[in-house]
Amino acid sequence: MPATARYQLVQLANGVHSVHSVAHRETFHPVIGPVAEADALYVRQLLFLERRNAESGPFVFWDVGLGAAANALTVLRATRTLAGPMRLVSFDQTIEPLQFALQHAEALGYFAGYEDPVRRLLETGRVSFCDGVRPVDWQLHIADFPAFLALPVAQTIPKPHVILFDAFSPARNPAMWTLPLFSDLFRLLDPARPCALPTYSRSTMLRVSLLLAGFFVGAGHATGEKEETTLAANALSLISEPLDRRWLQRARNSTSAEPMCEPVYRQAPLSGRTWARLQEHPQFR
Repeated sequence: MPATARYQLVQLANGVHSVHSVAHRETFHPVIGPVAEADALYVRQLLFLERRNAESGPFVFWDVGLGAAANALTVLRATRTLAGPMRLVSFDQTIEPLQFALQHAEALGYFAGYEDPVRRLLETGRVSFCDGVRPVDWQLHIADFPAFLALPVAQTIPKPHVILFDAFSPARNPAMWTLPLFSDLFRLLDPARPCALPTYSRSTMLRVSLLLAGFFVGAGHATGEKEETTLAANALSLISEPLDRRWLQRARNSTSAEPMCEPVYRQAPLSGRTWARLQEHPQFR
């Protein structure tokens, strides 16, 4: 099946265009559009200026779920006036949605000025270019992300300051939302390098998974589509609204809170063992 049959250009209710995956039956950034969602979820709450100024070397982003590149390009455009090199490492199982999106770059809008770097990224898997006042090195890994994290090559990738986490929903793509995945991801972080991970979900299951993996977890900014999202980090100082013991009690009463340990979507209340582990988390002690 050609990519033009697997993906469609759709116009959202607000007039903005986005990409729809026929196979997953999901639209990328489905309510307010690609740029508005990426700006709300990633740009506004990650304190780029303060964190960039505190770093002398490259600022490293992991872009988990490259998709049609709206997140990556929105962040690049929003930070292009900040001095200092940037390393962007994107991950996905396929380049097809990006190829499709580039064919519709004019309608989507967010490619403006980045068409050539994206073409070279698609051709070679890596591109270096000057963007505003800083150099950018952008690398693409096409792989099964959960399996990739367990490979020795994952240890060689620059440690991130930020992880843009944008996988398809747990119901459609459960392998990307398991406790083992978040545990492997946390182990790859540099404990001496504060790293923030925003994502669009606010589900109790996700938040419990992140906490058990080792992250601190808090409420993230609204996106227009959602009143609240999730912000995780390996440093509590990066979270302005950490989850408290009232949230912990709500999690205990939830019917969908137990993390998935296998890539099979299901919902279940907290087990006794998970409840005990949550109470011992440094965030709640």
